Amino acid sequence: MTDTLVTATAVPRLARRRRRALPPILVLAAFLVAAAVVVMGIFGHLIAPQNPNTQNLAEPLAGPSSAHLLGTDALGRDVFSRLIVGTRTALVGPLVIAAGSVIFGNLLGLLAGYRGNLTDSVIMRWVDFMWALPALLVIIVVAGALNSGYWVAVGLLLLLSIPYDARITRAATLEQVQRPYVEAARTLGLSDRRVMFFHVWPNVSTITIPNAFLDFAGALVALSTLSFLGLGSPPGTPDWGLMVAEGQDLLFTNPIGVLAPCAMIVLAAMSMNLIGDWLHERLASRGATR
Repeated sequence: MTDTLVTATAVPRLARRRRRALPPILVLAAFLVAAAVVVMGIFGHLIAPQNPNTQNLAEPLAGPSSAHLLGTDALGRDVFSRLIVGTRTALVGPLVIAAGSVIFGNLLGLLAGYRGNLTDSVIMRWVDFMWALPALLVIIVVAGALNSGYWVAVGLLLLLSIPYDARITRAATLEQVQRPYVEAARTLGLSDRRVMFFHVWPNVSTITIPNAFLDFAGALVALSTLSFLGLGSPPGTPDWGLMVAEGQDLLFTNPIGVLAPCAMIVLAAMSMNLIGDWLHERLASRGATR
């Protein structure tokens, strides 16, 4: 009788736990959008129905049709094909920025929070200086003065994103170094490097890893803004931000041709934010349970 009662109560608990483990429909949609962006970014040239750079001056500013699902731009190029191929520039740059910010920001934050003293002071004074700079304005001025392109904008955004991750990682590290497991590891004679990277960082990663998705979303919007201003991808390149700038003439003749890249920027950024928030909840709950 007791075994039956235990089994009967355990099954609903297990079912509720499984239901909680399933992502909500909004997060599932975010994963689908992110997967579609990745596929288009990798296989864009194979998926695109037409050559994105082929001009057809006989059909400029054409509306949607069976031949051109989103119409054509001012030079007769297929907007749908350019939207698909342009995913690559929207994916690669933010991915480099997010990965670099996580690597260098985590390293600086761990060193500052764990070492303290002079190391902490030097790193945080640099972080405070970089934090005080208006990032987008600095990039506009530097990129405009150097007449630079896409990768210079990526490098500048990476440099200005590192302090944000370093500050977050340092705050989380300061919380962890006060805990007994760090003192126990030091007592056992483990090196500082091993304590930082094999004991402290796994507990800090519940914040830093989800933050990488927020870095990606912010970099995507920033790079699209720079391309819109003419400071990112060179003219003629399939790029979402540049397509918005070049497609302003379509606003009254073919609105979907200019609204489509805008929608892709918004959907991709929102999806990465939702995935980052969901991942943070999952990692935080797992860490609390552990």
